[in-house]
Amino acid sequence: MTVCGPIGPQDLGFTQSHEHILLRKGQSFLVNEVLWQDEPEKSLAELNAYYDAGGRAIVDAQPVGCGRMAADMRKISFGSDVHIIASTGFHKLCFYPENHWIRTSSEEDLTQLYVKELTEGMFEDGDDAWPNLVTKACAGQIKTALDTEGLTPRYETLFKAAAAAQVKTGAPLMVHVEGGADPRELLAMLQAGGVDAENMIFCHMDRMCPDTTWHKEIASAGCFLEYDTIGRYKYRSDESECELIREMISEGFADRLLVSLDTTRARLGAYGGQIDLCYIIDQFVPLLLSSGVSVDDIRKMTTENPARAFSYRF
Repeated sequence: MTVCGPIGPQDLGFTQSHEHILLRKGQSFLVNEVLWQDEPEKSLAELNAYYDAGGRAIVDAQPVGCGRMAADMRKISFGSDVHIIASTGFHKLCFYPENHWIRTSSEEDLTQLYVKELTEGMFEDGDDAWPNLVTKACAGQIKTALDTEGLTPRYETLFKAAAAAQVKTGAPLMVHVEGGADPRELLAMLQAGGVDAENMIFCHMDRMCPDTTWHKEIASAGCFLEYDTIGRYKYRSDESECELIREMISEGFADRLLVSLDTTRARLGAYGGQIDLCYIIDQFVPLLLSSGVSVDDIRKMTTENPARAFSYRF
């Protein structure tokens, strides 16, 4: 499900599986000043260049209630011909004000909200009060976030609502993981809630979980792993990212891997950032090839696996 409507999985094409192409200035900006890119013409320029380089789709991982720009995402998708899969769900609680509805709403109300955004249309508002203004753009995945404090009672409620919405709709469910938290605990909880492992995408695993035995356990269960510490030199080199990918491929997990950039204002060239949306195509794919990763495995990570990961399953 894209912001412009449903498409066949075979039509998705080269996909970066975790980006932030538009983001209103708000609580996220107060947490980190690079979390703000609210100029549609600049975001459109990024998508146009990405399309010209061979990119055909991105997943925007900003959920409801914390700066998501649903209507503008639909406009720039039409304007660029790049498919955008948008997100409902929730982010880390630090990205919401203390009095935000995400902190107090019931599991039932949250489930209904997520289902509505997946089946009828995302809300344009919701940053300050319970959302009311519906757009024509549907969400195509449920974003969730596990923070360092782990499964507190509030996070349990949020994850249970997300799991219930996934079971009702068959939508893919993405999990943001943080360093110090054990994603295996969350995998077990979501499975207990009825979510099939093949419907789960665990993102930031390359940066947040240095123990690759966890990667292999989660991939062995059937989940997708999304790696996005690419062109992020303060965390790791692109060469070490290639080493991780080669290790996972050698262990038989080429069909479980996704890649992306997790873009911010500091990482989008049109906003004055250090790289641009084309970095994987222009820089990282050639590095993968030179390091021994095959064309077939690159196609799996960028085209075939996203087509499966972001399809609806019941």
